[in-house]
Amino acid sequence: MTDNAHLQPRLILAPMEGVVDAVMRDQLTRIGGYERCVTEFVRVSQTLLPKRVFIRYSPELQSGGHTPSGVPVFLQLLGSDPELMAANAQRAARLGAPGIDLNFGCPAKTVNRSRGGAALLRAPQLIRSICARVREQVPSEVPVTAKIRLGYDSDERFDEILEALAVVPLTEVTIHARTRKQGYRPPAHWHLLQKARQRLSCPVIANGELWTPADIARCAEVSGCNAFMLGRGALCRPDLGAATQALYAGSPAPDFGWEQARAMLIDFLGTNLRYYDTRYAINPVKQWLVYLKVYYPQAAALFAKVKRITDPDMMASALAGHEPVLSAA
Repeated sequence: MTDNAHLQPRLILAPMEGVVDAVMRDQLTRIGGYERCVTEFVRVSQTLLPKRVFIRYSPELQSGGHTPSGVPVFLQLLGSDPELMAANAQRAARLGAPGIDLNFGCPAKTVNRSRGGAALLRAPQLIRSICARVREQVPSEVPVTAKIRLGYDSDERFDEILEALAVVPLTEVTIHARTRKQGYRPPAHWHLLQKARQRLSCPVIANGELWTPADIARCAEVSGCNAFMLGRGALCRPDLGAATQALYAGSPAPDFGWEQARAMLIDFLGTNLRYYDTRYAINPVKQWLVYLKVYYPQAAALFAKVKRITDPDMMASALAGHEPVLSAA
């Protein structure tokens, strides 16, 4: 067992594109357990982006760069031009972003075709150039972190990627312990993170297949990491962060059953209705129910009842436990 396996873990909420927006960050960080969050990626392609774009991805910039419960939110950038990435990182820092995160791990085909995300894993020296230029342009007190995978088609260039990152004074590096080709298919190869910890002078954050507090404890033993980025597991079990911290502290797990999850869904719908147009407020609730089905069987039954609902009042009623009445149409 590694020394880190017994230490209280540091937990980061993952930047899941199209899912973990400001509203979701607010919901999950209220329960506790998280050290920070990361925004969905801001695409940097041709220009220095205006302030409104950064605010759209991180409304928290208007309140000190933190969620309402006080958790800092790093702003994530995705792009392949070192100068543009640096200029946008500098602007984000000036707007009050508590940290800048650089995305070299997104496996989406549309992103990769435009030379973004995981596509750059095939060009380690470009990753180095981007990281170095961003670090130069962002004030030294503002953390700069990066997220990578083990490689693109295979992990044959993992050593080369680590060597490129090792020469830049990054604050931390998150590693999704799979290649781009492996996507999200299990298993995650946590043991390879030992190599990263040996090569990099900065802390390594483990990511991938972290569904339960026991998974996190096992990953700590296998990888030697003491920091973990939680994505799908946090959506399936909203109290995952708090439950993990309780496990390590030897304290009782928080009381968070289906009724607490359902109350959160009701609040989630109401907050979405305040943030977004009515037409777009219901689908995120259905999307979250799909994740919650993994942990709560009641979520599967509720999803079957609400999947065709398009009216927010009907959705609110169904979430509150009333039987939805759908028109024959």
